[in-house]
Amino acid sequence: MDVSVYNRFLITSALPYANGPLHIGHLAGAYLSADVFARFMRLMDKDVAFICGSDEHGAAITMRAIKEGKTPQEIVDKYHSLFKDTFKKMGISFDIYHRTSDALHHETSQEFFTNLYNKGVFEEKTTEQYFDKEANQFLADRYIKGTCPKCAYEEAYGDQCENCGSSLAPTELINPVSMLTQSKPELKSTTHWYLPLNKDEAWLKSFIEDGTLDGKEHHFAEQWKNHVIGQCKSWIDGGLNPRAMTRDLDWGVDVPKQIAGSEGKKLYVWLDAPIGYISATKAWAEKEGKDWKTYWQNEESALVHFIGKDNIVFHCIIFPSILKAHGDYNLPVNVPANQFMNLEGRKISTSKNWAIWVHEYLEDMPGMEDELRYSMIKNMPELKDSEFTWKSFQDANNNELVNNLANFINRVVVLCHKFYEGLIPEYHEDQVFTGADGAEDQGFMDSEMIDLHDDLDRVREAIQAYDFRGGMKKIMEISSKGNQLLQFNEPWKTIKTDEERVKAVMHLAIQYVEAIRVAIHAYLPFSSDKISKLLNKEIITGKGEWNEMMMELALGESLIPAGQQLSKASHLFSRIDDKTIQEQIDKLEKSQASTVDTSKFEAIKSEINFDDFTKMDIRTATILEAEKVAKTDKLLKLTLDLGFEQRTVVSGIALAYNPEEIIGKKVSLLANLAPRKIRGIISQGMILMASGEKEKLSFVSPEADWENGQSIQ
Repeated sequence: MDVSVYNRFLITSALPYANGPLHIGHLAGAYLSADVFARFMRLMDKDVAFICGSDEHGAAITMRAIKEGKTPQEIVDKYHSLFKDTFKKMGISFDIYHRTSDALHHETSQEFFTNLYNKGVFEEKTTEQYFDKEANQFLADRYIKGTCPKCAYEEAYGDQCENCGSSLAPTELINPVSMLTQSKPELKSTTHWYLPLNKDEAWLKSFIEDGTLDGKEHHFAEQWKNHVIGQCKSWIDGGLNPRAMTRDLDWGVDVPKQIAGSEGKKLYVWLDAPIGYISATKAWAEKEGKDWKTYWQNEESALVHFIGKDNIVFHCIIFPSILKAHGDYNLPVNVPANQFMNLEGRKISTSKNWAIWVHEYLEDMPGMEDELRYSMIKNMPELKDSEFTWKSFQDANNNELVNNLANFINRVVVLCHKFYEGLIPEYHEDQVFTGADGAEDQGFMDSEMIDLHDDLDRVREAIQAYDFRGGMKKIMEISSKGNQLLQFNEPWKTIKTDEERVKAVMHLAIQYVEAIRVAIHAYLPFSSDKISKLLNKEIITGKGEWNEMMMELALGESLIPAGQQLSKASHLFSRIDDKTIQEQIDKLEKSQASTVDTSKFEAIKSEINFDDFTKMDIRTATILEAEKVAKTDKLLKLTLDLGFEQRTVVSGIALAYNPEEIIGKKVSLLANLAPRKIRGIISQGMILMASGEKEKLSFVSPEADWENGQSIQ
């Protein structure tokens, strides 16, 4: 995007669920990239509102409250406070970090709902939804688990299967179970209001794929990431369906009382959560004496959503539909969603405690915020999934931050103190010396400074294209050029034979340091502040410093004048030893041992009586045939010999076993399970499997000499 089109930016980061601490995947997904962009836009003297807050409603909150034996309010208060502290310590420069439990947010969300209701946007529907008789409440999507109808994964949620990624409706689940009581829910009629997304398909398709809105160019579609457009296109091409905007819950934003039938109804979290961006902007604007509408309802303002890929549909389809239906609101000019970051070869999992928690990192590695920021940015999953390892973190710090960036700046400051008592030297403009490219140069104001200007402009181009990795890489290349400048000219030797040449070299080297100070403010703000102290300059405030620097370079002027007194040298970064890294690796591995009750073993299900158990007819059987089910990854079609008959069973074990290796295997079969159709195949029973760590499966087999058809009691 050419940011010259806009002078005002409303930048949002996805609201994190206040049901657990932040891990490094969160930073890499929605927060560091947004912070770099917001900081850089401020450096360019843009009017920026950087907005975020805690998402404190939805099933995830109440489930956490049930698990910990606390109230939902206690849960959100705990994690909202932790979020604010963690973000601040990591240097995430939000203009406001709000929360959706705030009264202003409830008021704003209810106004939106009332506006759409009065316009007749919603469709009122009575449908059958699952109801837990024991808990005496309807079950939201995430309150239900069952077997996925598409891949047979037995832990699928009522809205999505996390194994195959399919979007689901609760009624599609096989053998659904209430997460509240572990009982089987029943279907019961309830009435809700639906957003008819099917009516928005045409304009959404043009908006996302072509960048046009109401026949006019709205954004530069070619700059939207391919995976963002692809995911949205898949949804739209598959046909959008009306989506419920209310839920039967006891925690969340009330449906406005003046609306008939609102009793006991709450707003759907994906209606109220993104409206949190608006209520947060209102709260910030009121505090700052600004007009919030200029950020949301002025065509000269650019709305940019930074999110992870799991939130693409909500920010590109559902929220824009809500905003357009309300009227007067800007739609996003870009949604630069990142992919996922993995950890040490595995997917980050909060439930299995396979994560690096940011607040713990800050405790274990005090003063090393920028080291983590750098590693996250260097490996940011901008276009595909990436991976964090502690060894790569160590290598990036030691080989790049220490050996390159810190080494260059330290050498410059040390040499200035050694040669000139810490004063930046005067120079002769026509002095001949060797440039960073190894070529002889004369008059560096006309050449070296222009080259530096051009290198910095490539940093700008990368950031404006949401290529934050590329921008950071270019800054490190500038630092490398500074090191080359010193290596080619060897001022520690040349000072004995050509003092004037050394003055020109050191003066230029200081200009490199000053340029880096400004450029890394967006990426490594703590290190930028340290350089400011080394140069005896005010810390960067983000009020157009980039523009001032580029103007001076374009004119061939020094960024920092001769005669400026430098402070004593100090290292920006320190080497990280193997012992420190091993301690973190050991901590990560140890976390698995401390969570065996939740990660290694499934929770014990609700009690049954003896009569329930005697209803199960488990028989010995032998696998006669096995083959993969077409167009699936996990399913095998098995033919079993029960001695007195043969059965067909569909089993989700294809990732653990090849068909040919299990033929002749003795198994235990739940023989009186009601038949069900899976991928067009009637499955007549279920074989018993034991599940272990890392999703390993093992047959529960009788002794080899048992005859088929024997009863297991």
